Amino acid sequence: MIVTKFIAEFLNQFFIKGVWGIFKGIGLGIANIFNIPEYINIFKSWAGDFKAVDWVLAILTVIATVVVLAAMVILVVVLIKKYIRVRRTLVDQEELLNEVGNLNREIIKLHNEKERILAMKVSQLGLKPGESAFLEQEEDAQEEGEKKADGEVDKTADDYSRFYKCTQVDIELEDYVAPEYDNEITLPEICDMFRNYACSRLGLFYEIKVIRLFLSAFASTRLIILQGISGTGKTSLAYAWGKFLQNPVTIASVQPSWRDRTEIFGYFNEFTKRFNETEVLKKMYEATFKEDIFITVLDEMNIARVEYYFAELLSILEMPSRDEWVVSLVPSVWQTDPKHVIDGKLKLPENMWYIGTINNDDSTFAVSDKVYDRAIPIDLNSKGKFFEAPYTENLTLSYKHLESMFRDCQTKYKVSDENLKKIEELDDYVIEHFRLAFGNRIVKQLKEFVPAYVGCGGTEIDGIDFVLAKKVFRKFESLNLSFIRDEIDGLITYLNKHFGKANMNECKEYLQLLKRLM
Repeated sequence: MIVTKFIAEFLNQFFIKGVWGIFKGIGLGIANIFNIPEYINIFKSWAGDFKAVDWVLAILTVIATVVVLAAMVILVVVLIKKYIRVRRTLVDQEELLNEVGNLNREIIKLHNEKERILAMKVSQLGLKPGESAFLEQEEDAQEEGEKKADGEVDKTADDYSRFYKCTQVDIELEDYVAPEYDNEITLPEICDMFRNYACSRLGLFYEIKVIRLFLSAFASTRLIILQGISGTGKTSLAYAWGKFLQNPVTIASVQPSWRDRTEIFGYFNEFTKRFNETEVLKKMYEATFKEDIFITVLDEMNIARVEYYFAELLSILEMPSRDEWVVSLVPSVWQTDPKHVIDGKLKLPENMWYIGTINNDDSTFAVSDKVYDRAIPIDLNSKGKFFEAPYTENLTLSYKHLESMFRDCQTKYKVSDENLKKIEELDDYVIEHFRLAFGNRIVKQLKEFVPAYVGCGGTEIDGIDFVLAKKVFRKFESLNLSFIRDEIDGLITYLNKHFGKANMNECKEYLQLLKRLM
């Protein structure tokens, strides 16, 4: 038939001349690429006419061709190996998933079998369906009695609590007796004792101003940031403070992978039905039993974005009432939960502070204003100078006594109305010339920090100088420095006029540094 010839010729054009032509062309191309005898014949046919320069170019051409051929072969081999490896991994994953699926099915079968057996027991005993849980408890109690009769040890927290570490704290502190705290010591004495302790016992040297700033920061925030170049004693300062108070700090080494609150608190594992507690959570829980001062160090806290993993804590600790310092750990309630985990929630301890260390280099993230505004940053950019100090004993200090001293300072060393007025006028000046405002939070921190700093032995004007430099003028880094160069000179003149040329040195040094960076 004519249509048969048409179909044959039509498909011949597509399959034989088209599809087969593609594969045939690729095959011929590969064969020609690796046709070594033909390369040799071409070389021989032209070699007789070569001159010295021609020989050099010809040899380079041959070498380049050989290199390309070798690279092609290596590439093909690597791709084949990679395919085999990926394929093997996929097969292993499939086998693992099948195994997990089989185990899940076995678990379901066992669970169903248990339910059937339990239903039979319930029917035999004449119990109502809702009383089956009681029967399970009776069986557990019977098994426990049999174990004790056989001389086996009692259950531990690992046997019955989903919060293993916190429940262990319950057990260990069941008969806890608080130590005798030194409630007569003053803030200046604490500063001198701590400085001498760090020197005489740990070989660490800090200027008295750094110690005063460090202790005063406890009065105005729960987050203290120690920043500066590496090796200046940032982590050591927090470590020494914990040793001084006989309550070692908890050091949480921040990892680049930290993304959310689970890095601080932990998370509930649905598979194991256990809460994977962090050491930070354990220390938080322990702090709820005591009046000691607890410190958690977030070492190299900006190696990940602070506002990701620490955001919830920042928000909770900003609540005006400490009764609202509550974090939800789990959505359900178990009878075996730790004593202070109520309705799946833990009230954050009032006696815990967080100290973050920061190295400002290319490997870290910039800390956002949200974090800086809520913290007190202290710069440690130089090593302490050696000095002689007498041997100093440890201190047993209650957080309640420390906070009572801070409250007394706010009454006794309240920021003067004259300086508050100057600060308000400075705020208007900065808004007009730099389009930045202090904010109520910074003013509140200033009113809490400065009296504490004076109570530690500093001066009011130096305390104001520190807060303005670290909390207000630091924000200038986010501005276009080239456009505010002349405004900075005017601001320095303003500070000299209203606060005196001998004062506000930290602010003026920082502003001069910004000018040099332009």
